[in-house]
Amino acid sequence: MKILVFGLGALGSVYSCLLKEQGHQVDGLDREVVINSVKENGVQVSGIWGDHAVHLDGLLTEIEEIRDKEYDLLVLTVKSYETEEVTRLIAKVISPGTFVLLAQNGYGNFEAAAQFIQASQLILGRVIFGAETTGLGTSKVTVIADDVVIGSPANLIDIPVLENFSQIFNEAGIPTRTSTEVMKFVWGKIIYNSALNPLGAILEVPYGKLAENLHTRSLMNSMIEEIFAVLSAHGQETLWPDAEGYQKAFYGQMIPTTALHHASMLQDIQRGRKTEIDALNGAVLKLGERYGIATPVNKVIVALLQAKEEMRNQ
Repeated sequence: MKILVFGLGALGSVYSCLLKEQGHQVDGLDREVVINSVKENGVQVSGIWGDHAVHLDGLLTEIEEIRDKEYDLLVLTVKSYETEEVTRLIAKVISPGTFVLLAQNGYGNFEAAAQFIQASQLILGRVIFGAETTGLGTSKVTVIADDVVIGSPANLIDIPVLENFSQIFNEAGIPTRTSTEVMKFVWGKIIYNSALNPLGAILEVPYGKLAENLHTRSLMNSMIEEIFAVLSAHGQETLWPDAEGYQKAFYGQMIPTTALHHASMLQDIQRGRKTEIDALNGAVLKLGERYGIATPVNKVIVALLQAKEEMRNQ
């Protein structure tokens, strides 16, 4: 299979390295500084899935270089706030036969991409393994809470096609399964990330510490309850009947498997980068405003995270 991984950060390094190691033709696209490093050192993965290092087949720095390459799959791993602009440009150069896997965090990536790329080409992924960037084109897989789940939000892609991609990822060592209800899984991760990521970044502690502390636990409970109220108004079902059911799984199953993980938002702030808060708690605020649902705790968390982001960049 001919694959392009767009973005060779933490997640993109994992996908490009393991898929290439499995024998697929894999190209990578990123900034020139990243590509120059990968050209010399390859892409490398360490951590719980073992040590891997490969050289990719092609290295690109411009979207225009995609034209006429006829990829079977494009794995998009850019930040959520880049999705709209990147997919607008990708739409001009990809083949109608190329499927695009949206592997970002947060809400709105599918909606942004579908403005420019046919929904029948878009695969939405719920990625819930943790990876940290350790260098240019190098990544460390630290935790996994569940399989990656892929699907078509409107079920416009035949299940056998999705199952084939799932098999390819599984063979490469990335546990993956297909679902006809992928948005339920995506929202499950949005709730998880919204409760943990900004607080972990603000307080600079791993997820397990947040669950142990009564104050942060109370804040997370309130955020989860607000999100479920918003989702009820939005008409979006989840894998749990209510906030209480989610909280039981959150503290009993999800956090124990990722207790030592540090928030990706913290990594972004430490590197002077913009965070994805707008696609997480920020998206909850916007949906709450649309339906007249108050989200005061999420609002404060967004403000605190944005303040920290701005102060670190000053």
